[in-house]
Amino acid sequence: MATHIPPAIAKIAPDGNLTPRQARHFMINMLKRRVRSGTGSSQEFMRRKTAMNPWPDLRPILNGIKCVIVGGVATRAYMPERMTKDLDILVHQNNKDAVLAKLQQAGYQIIEQLAIPRYSLRSPEGVEVDVLFGNDAWLKDALSQPAYDSAGYPVISLPYLILLKMDAQRAQDWADVSRMLGPCNRL
Repeated sequence: MATHIPPAIAKIAPDGNLTPRQARHFMINMLKRRVRSGTGSSQEFMRRKTAMNPWPDLRPILNGIKCVIVGGVATRAYMPERMTKDLDILVHQNNKDAVLAKLQQAGYQIIEQLAIPRYSLRSPEGVEVDVLFGNDAWLKDALSQPAYDSAGYPVISLPYLILLKMDAQRAQDWADVSRMLGPCNRL
């Protein structure tokens, strides 16, 4: 039985099998087409970058270890802040033991180890913090060249945040990418 291949995908891959790179480009282009000036929220609102939700400042605890905020909290550096249940940070896999030890010494409790290289912890104040451990080829650059949100926290720069969001492939992540790319003229 023949499977229908949407024309937009057939134009890129006649057999319908997109490579990961082709799939990313297809989704980015689709999101860029859907974001039209004058629709949804005002441009003034979309340019706001607030830091109204308080999150733990881990820099004093992880002093000397490069880390960046990723996930929903990182998006506030590029779009209006949205609610999220936890603070996600990314550190290099080589620092796993030191990061976990320093956080536990500061009163953070491990809730669970997740399937991917990631731990979920709870701060002494009850805030959930997820620590992701990576070793991708681009990670050294991402950790060395952070962007900063309006509270001054180091967040992963936009191109790397988009890579992470696209890799996660959840509906909320696609929505975040769409909102973050909306004000961009070019990539």
